[in-house]
Amino acid sequence: MKAFRMAHPVLSAYLCIVLGTGLLGASIQYIFDPIGLVTGGFSGLAIVIKALTGAWIPGGIPLWATNLALNIPVFVLAYLLLGRNFIGRTLFGTVMLSAWLAFLPPLSLLPEDYLLSAIFGGVFAGGGIGLVFLGNATTGGTDLVAALIHKGLRHYSLAQIMQVLDGAIVIVGLAVFGLRPAMYALIAIFVATKVTDALLEGLKFSKAAYIISEKSEAIAEAIMGQLDRGVTGLPVVGMYTQKSRRMLYCVVSQKEIVRVKDIVEELDRNAFVIVSDVREVLGEGFQPYSGS
Repeated sequence: MKAFRMAHPVLSAYLCIVLGTGLLGASIQYIFDPIGLVTGGFSGLAIVIKALTGAWIPGGIPLWATNLALNIPVFVLAYLLLGRNFIGRTLFGTVMLSAWLAFLPPLSLLPEDYLLSAIFGGVFAGGGIGLVFLGNATTGGTDLVAALIHKGLRHYSLAQIMQVLDGAIVIVGLAVFGLRPAMYALIAIFVATKVTDALLEGLKFSKAAYIISEKSEAIAEAIMGQLDRGVTGLPVVGMYTQKSRRMLYCVVSQKEIVRVKDIVEELDRNAFVIVSDVREVLGEGFQPYSGS
């Protein structure tokens, strides 16, 4: 997949958008909509509108129609205020999501099971959103609305504005479907966020070690020789002793951090070691760079 992305960056981006909107559409059509889980965004608002219009229109206004209708004026404003370059692939993502919602047949995968719906719906939605983001796009909706509002309210971040907008939609869902679906919708939002982050940042977490020792050269040689990992020496000064030392910094895999601590213990039991999590490492010996 990485090789394909590097060889065909534009094609792979649009493929990610198609697959991502398909997963997101399936989560909305098959899981969230049948039991009234409103997870924010225009898709959540479309679920509310479908339920409210069911008394006048058989089955209510279709999700795809509402999603498309809500996005049209937003895209017009975005084009006028933010320019054509800002819209880019997001327009394609919005159209694709509406297309998936239109062509996926109505089906309830987990009827009346709110917990499984929240978990698996969140997994599918988070995976879909992550793929769309990997394609350098969004599905429009509250993302674009937040960008438009942010243009006039610069003292608020995009994330803060989106939280307010999506929170308002969840509250509307609470008023329409009741407390129970709204509470499970929060679980779905949490799961979707975690899955999206994992997809974007990768699951191969690493460890960073900061080592302060009188035997820094011996420790560095052992780590480089035994683990074949690079080590960087940084000059530091102890503020209590006013003594200059060399602090070692190295990044290793989760399995290798155990060996690093063993090496330090063997060579200098008085060494000071700090171990921290590293979310993503790009470069030789770790994850290669890839275009998008």
